[in-house]
Amino acid sequence: MMPLMLARVGEENTIKKIGGKADIRQFLENLGFVPGTHVTVVTENGGNVIVSIKESRVAISREMAGKIIV
Repeated sequence: MMPLMLARVGEENTIKKIGGKADIRQFLENLGFVPGTHVTVVTENGGNVIVSIKESRVAISREMAGKIIV
């Protein structure tokens, strides 16, 4: 297991757990980041990570990506 921010671009991963405080976990869940969901890093742009999840593309900060364990 590793944080999403360390995943390779183009590699599909499965979310194992979401860390952080309750409000951060809820925010990520609202975006579709829930355990068991497949997520792929599309690109890294500056301080953000762009991921493909549930047929959508979402940009999150590297800090947030560090709380998503794959």
